[in-house]
Amino acid sequence: MKRIDTHELAAWLDQTLQPARFKDYAPNGLQVEGKASVGHIIAGVTATEALLRVAIERGADALLVHHGWFWRNEDARVRGPRRTRLALTLAHDLNLFAYHLPLDAHPRLGNNAQLARVLGLAPEVDANGVPRTCGRDNLVWLGGAPGIATVGELSARIADRLQRAPQVIGDPEQPVGRVAWCTGGAQGMYTEALDAGAQVYITGEISESCVHTARETGTTFISAGHHATERYGVQAVGEAVAREFGIRVDFVDIDNPV
Repeated sequence: MKRIDTHELAAWLDQTLQPARFKDYAPNGLQVEGKASVGHIIAGVTATEALLRVAIERGADALLVHHGWFWRNEDARVRGPRRTRLALTLAHDLNLFAYHLPLDAHPRLGNNAQLARVLGLAPEVDANGVPRTCGRDNLVWLGGAPGIATVGELSARIADRLQRAPQVIGDPEQPVGRVAWCTGGAQGMYTEALDAGAQVYITGEISESCVHTARETGTTFISAGHHATERYGVQAVGEAVAREFGIRVDFVDIDNPV
């Protein structure tokens, strides 16, 4: 089996995803150092105990995830589930690579780019082909839904392609118009999307206030699932790693209804 130096892989991921551009909620990159070289990676959305056990069972050398560990304002004590996860990682000499906001934002491999591909959304781009965005760190993408006339049709496509029914606050007969989207827990950027001219906003989670905003502005808020909207970026990055280095990368989807 072909192998790559762990720090060479870390450097390539950092160069590709550019984590230094973001003021994130957790450290990005190699969060836990394990084996000196990597030949087999398990990729997934979140570094849970279940994903760790899959990696151990399959003899992998590393995990590549969107949601890693050591979040800001999190209890820093090593106890309970944190102790179990860390003990498994260290006992089996696993590397843990995690990229949060950088994996949302990448213009080709990121969660927003990949969600657009899956849902058939068409990002607006500038004269240089760069996606038009808004919101903090330019995380919200703007565009349209070619071939989709109404909110009801868009909701049906989301349910079909993500394999879960979204929560929709809005009139199903409303024309779609301009769409904004940001995967995961980006409900806090709804008003910024509206300020940018969006009539429909797609993200992973919804807050109580979003309902009132949708009703009072006559726009549509679609909550399509945090996990469901963020399954695709880490797959794209894993495939890029496999092409670049010729090593094995397997995506494992640990079910999460949220």
